[in-house]
Amino acid sequence: QVQVAESGGGVVQGGGSLTLSCKVSGLSLDDFDDYAMAWFRQAPGQEREGVSCVGANNAKYYVDAVKGRFTISRENAQYTAWLQMNSLRPEDTAMYYCAATDRICSIYREDRFPYWGQGTQVTVTS
Repeated sequence: QVQVAESGGGVVQGGGSLTLSCKVSGLSLDDFDDYAMAWFRQAPGQEREGVSCVGANNAKYYVDAVKGRFTISRENAQYTAWLQMNSLRPEDTAMYYCAATDRICSIYREDRFPYWGQGTQVTVTS
């Protein structure tokens, strides 16, 4: 059974940085190599939105709001993906979810991601 677990959230002052980690278990390395990994976030009272995705071919995608500030990466041997978040703003405050799929990357199609973590809270103070 595939499991996804996020870590690394916390409280940070505006302008600061955080790195979120996402570890996947229950897959062989050959399978994980073919998976896309994505980060989504949901702020209070708002719908969940896609933030970033890294494909099996290491192609990377970002929503406009985080381009130039966030960096997604992955290390297949560790079954792990990261989201490096710099220059954080109060509007980045949200629950951040990691998701995995054996389909292509899409930060606009969360229905393509069958495996989700429980989320990690990021709070940015002004």
